[in-house]
Amino acid sequence: MLISGDNGGTGASPLSSIKHAGLPWELGLAETQQVLLLNDLRGRIRVQTDGKLQTGRDVVIAALLGAEEFGFSTAPLITMGCVMMRKCHLNTCSVGIATQNPALRARFQGKPEHVVNFFFFIAEQMRQFMAKLGFRTVDEMVGRVDKLDAAIAHEHWKAKGIDLSSILYAPTVPSRVGAPQDAGPGSRPRCRARSQADRNRRAGAGIEDAGQGHLRHSQCAPHRGRHAGGEIAQRYGSEGLPDETIHFKFNGSAGQSFGAFVPNGVTLELEGDANDYLGKGLSGGRIIVYPRRLPASCPKRAFWWAMWCSTARPRAKSS
Repeated sequence: MLISGDNGGTGASPLSSIKHAGLPWELGLAETQQVLLLNDLRGRIRVQTDGKLQTGRDVVIAALLGAEEFGFSTAPLITMGCVMMRKCHLNTCSVGIATQNPALRARFQGKPEHVVNFFFFIAEQMRQFMAKLGFRTVDEMVGRVDKLDAAIAHEHWKAKGIDLSSILYAPTVPSRVGAPQDAGPGSRPRCRARSQADRNRRAGAGIEDAGQGHLRHSQCAPHRGRHAGGEIAQRYGSEGLPDETIHFKFNGSAGQSFGAFVPNGVTLELEGDANDYLGKGLSGGRIIVYPRRLPASCPKRAFWWAMWCSTARPRAKSS
């Protein structure tokens, strides 16, 4: 489960979204941890958080609030040379990170060692805070909100009177409740591992059938297109399959990044709605999106269509 905050990112979003959308990850993480504990579900999943994590202190606070995994994006990008020009979606990144232009990519100066060194500093600061709190491992810190406290602001007019007790609340539950998932390599929850293996098996079987002719699926879950694309890339490389070899039909809400990285030979047809980054990294496939069959007088038809068209990627085969 990912709890993503309102901060962070490269700033390549609408200004209204940057200023007014989202909430701090601390609020969502604390509430998620409390609800999972009260319903005896905490030991069944792993919780991850992200949203402008910049220091070891941020990671320690996230762990104490209940996170077991931590996502970094903006800070490592800065270490590789990102200057936050807010042009990631325009293919004109002047430092060669978010672009496919060979002339701009030649300017890229980042090195893996820069990112590695950054995370060494993060780990070192975490060790300092963990030593002060009396923890030897990160797993010991997960959910220990009793180690957090709020500094009372007596003078600041805006912070004065803010009550953080709901965030720092620790439900009273039996000791067996809340044991975090094992963080070892490949230690995914069994139900998730089974479903992942089943999806890969079905995608691979479908591609084998597609080698003998046209294959069409209907009423599929939106993630199937990505799994099929990964199997095609693994088996056939960047060339993919002949056009219209596989045709998926979807109904409903596809969510974010629908049709990402779809290769040659795959067509995704969606009757419904999709969120931002539709067709992200489209690699030769075809995406067809149209609204649900609504009355002609419904104003949502034109509005949703405009949103979908605005998310199309340059040079992508979409209709």
